[in-house]
Amino acid sequence: MTATPRYRGRFAPSPTGALHFGSLVAAVGSWLVARHAGGEWLVRIEDIDPPREVPGSAASILATLGAFGLSPDRPPVYQSQRQEGYAVAFDRLRENGQLFPCWCSRTDLASQGGVHRDGRCIATPDPSRLPAWRLLTPDLLIHWHDDLLGSQSENLREVAGDFVIRRVEGLWSYQLACVVDDADQGITHVVRGADLLDSTARQIHLQRLLALPTPGYLHLPLVLDAEGRKLSKSTAALPVDAADPLPALRAALDWLGVLAPSTAATPETVLRDALHGFGPASLRRSSLGATATL
Repeated sequence: MTATPRYRGRFAPSPTGALHFGSLVAAVGSWLVARHAGGEWLVRIEDIDPPREVPGSAASILATLGAFGLSPDRPPVYQSQRQEGYAVAFDRLRENGQLFPCWCSRTDLASQGGVHRDGRCIATPDPSRLPAWRLLTPDLLIHWHDDLLGSQSENLREVAGDFVIRRVEGLWSYQLACVVDDADQGITHVVRGADLLDSTARQIHLQRLLALPTPGYLHLPLVLDAEGRKLSKSTAALPVDAADPLPALRAALDWLGVLAPSTAATPETVLRDALHGFGPASLRRSSLGATATL
């Protein structure tokens, strides 16, 4: 049996469209940190939300990553094939009295600022429809260290409240699936966009409840559009060009604050050159004043 390497990172896109520049930045950042540490870099397709998924986008994302020289060290994992692991974690939480069924609508939660904090469903149970299942969250301050942003803390009840573990439709939540898969894949460090910073406390709490290891975390600043919004598929961000990857790859490195010679002829060579002198501490810490030129 092969021992788990000291460092194992991952990039985990959702197949809701083609790979855009913001996601490319996250992929490149996570790849650089993993390679700098002499570790492995994996890819996980987070396809647990069928209503939002675009047919063919998982294959497109993987092909685009390959065109940019970002090939994972192991075959990609698909969350849609991991249902049994999520069910086992769900049953464990339920058996330990840490979950409760909830029929609350958004209207029911409006009086609480949209966050459920009661530790019980405040709506009338409706046997004609399935409930969501929420985690009973304590008044707990979660502390962690971000490798780029430094010391972090969050009051779990105030910020997250009793968050959903399984949705009304029977779909698993991102928080549960992410925690189970990071542990199962032996992920030691998570490098991702700062839009997921507020998920970290919830994931650390779940890791503790399920007796799973807590990886290190590093959150990259987001690429913003001209209006200061996160660059994403929902704001019609244009996909990167897999047929001509060098301009977008160099732009991604520049946005991250990483120097790479402009004379390199292939994505693999650009990435290799970018590793010379690279260190995670040199990564950009803020989106303010940053521009992406493609």
